[in-house]
Amino acid sequence: MKREKLLKKLTEVGVVSVVRAETAEKAVKIADAVIAGGVRGIELTYTVPHADTVIGKLVEKHGVDALIGAGTVLDAASARLAIIAGAQFIVSPTFDTDVAKMCNLYQIPYVPGIFTPTEAQTALQYGSEVVKLFPGALATPMAISEFKGPFPYLNVMPSGGVNTDNLKDWIKAGAVVVGAGGGLVGPAKNDDYDAVTANAEAYMHAYTEATNNDKNAITV
Repeated sequence: MKREKLLKKLTEVGVVSVVRAETAEKAVKIADAVIAGGVRGIELTYTVPHADTVIGKLVEKHGVDALIGAGTVLDAASARLAIIAGAQFIVSPTFDTDVAKMCNLYQIPYVPGIFTPTEAQTALQYGSEVVKLFPGALATPMAISEFKGPFPYLNVMPSGGVNTDNLKDWIKAGAVVVGAGGGLVGPAKNDDYDAVTANAEAYMHAYTEATNNDKNAITV
């Protein structure tokens, strides 16, 4: 039941912000700014120094109102550290068998990156209820309908290239949640966190307009 509840929450947040930063302190500021703008899904990447510690801080600070996950998880050891720190979902740029097993052990959703039908099938075989279509900028929304031909029950989170202009196209194509990176948190490079918050508000406005109370439901 734990994983089912987390999966439901993952699709309900609608937009997941990918947070990368050169310091742990900056990563926390970015996440704070994103959540202040209404984006309640945070994918804190393992490229952030002391990522597991940052995840713990964010869970303690925002765990009730937001969903905090770990991204760029490349191995089972990193996945376990993130889960122990409180990560509520794990995201990888590719599929890894050992990471899948670790997440299954702890009943945490594993969202692996896929780009081919073979990768999609492998992820499904190891229990991934949601997959990350990455890089989304290369795949385009049409890829979702193509995947759903052989895999009608595949739940897709596009990541990379999702912006406020095309978010509606992704939702219409069947995305159950979207990942947003530079288009959302880009101003943080100049320490402009107010602009990050404004971007988050714009993404959520675009998401609300796209869904129009007709959200794509996760299929299991």
